[in-house]
Amino acid sequence: MTTPNFQVRRATIEDLPKLASLWQQENLPAQELEKRFKEFQVVEGAGGELAAALGLQVAGAEGRLHSEMFARAEQADAMRELLWERARVVAQNHGLVRLWTQFSTPFWNHSGFRHAAPDVLEKLPSVFAGDPHPWRFLQLKDEAGAPVSIDKEFALFREMEKERTEKIFRQAKVLKMIALVVVLAVFGLVAFFVLSWFRARGKMPG
Repeated sequence: MTTPNFQVRRATIEDLPKLASLWQQENLPAQELEKRFKEFQVVEGAGGELAAALGLQVAGAEGRLHSEMFARAEQADAMRELLWERARVVAQNHGLVRLWTQFSTPFWNHSGFRHAAPDVLEKLPSVFAGDPHPWRFLQLKDEAGAPVSIDKEFALFREMEKERTEKIFRQAKVLKMIALVVVLAVFGLVAFFVLSWFRARGKMPG
């Protein structure tokens, strides 16, 4: 999304130096995060500076919000609002069932994240674990409906591929016919010129 002063987008490799500066500012492991820069959504200012960034790690149908950073602390909640709107879109595009986080600021509590009970924590992907801080989660959609949705999307994709393949075959047949007509036309012209040449030669005086 965009505002008059900020643009929210996915991080690119050109953002690495600016991201590294923010990681160091927040005392985050820059070397580790550098390898995962594609996970980050960033808020870019009008002058090209990075005002904020937020990591979204995806594991199957689960997502984890991590490593939020802000160039100016007084803008934190305004930047969170922009990043959260972007993160919801990305989560929807990935078909995520849940979002996890260990953020404890009031903004995330007000955004619907709840403390994860032991039965919910059983669903936490192992790649997210490791940090001892309490986990919060936000249920994005019915877990039982996720496989059905994936099946529907796959069926739709397969149908689209079938139609695309049939279209290619139809176009190939048309091109084959055109090529055949061109070959016949060229052959006819060559035969005509050869016959004309022999006739002209036959009329020449000996």
